[in-house]
Amino acid sequence: MSKEFIMKPIILANEQETILFGKQLATQCLNYLSNHDNAIVIYLIGDLGAGKTTFSRGFLQQLGHVGNVKSPTYTLVEPYQFDTFSVYHFDLYRLGYPEELEFMGIREYFSSKSICLIEWPMQAKGILPTADIEIHLAYLALERTVCVQVNSEKGQAIINQLQ
Repeated sequence: MSKEFIMKPIILANEQETILFGKQLATQCLNYLSNHDNAIVIYLIGDLGAGKTTFSRGFLQQLGHVGNVKSPTYTLVEPYQFDTFSVYHFDLYRLGYPEELEFMGIREYFSSKSICLIEWPMQAKGILPTADIEIHLAYLALERTVCVQVNSEKGQAIINQLQ
């Protein structure tokens, strides 16, 4: 894909709308995985409290996860196993050195039939694969805005179904 695609910003009025947006994207990712075997990489970018983990909660609930979804700040990654695929939720905020990810076998997480949700991806620049989709969350008074940037044909195929 030669040119990045950026969706028009979406206003998320509250936590429920952030969860709903996560659920909508999860549905499209699941549709994609039903016909493809490769991993989907999603970067979640935003300040502390911008809604990255809230988005992830909605995403995982839509896929069938029941229970808490917390940001894996200290463990770096939280795996979620489903029948035919896996989701790996990363939080790299406290990552000291990007090379630490090599020691934990980071490349194995990007295997077939997986979705990788990565909070604070800039902490591991040069180690992580390029995102198929970037979700940029920001504050707007009492609301949040979300901008979606697509970096691959795979990401474009997923987002095309979202609009």
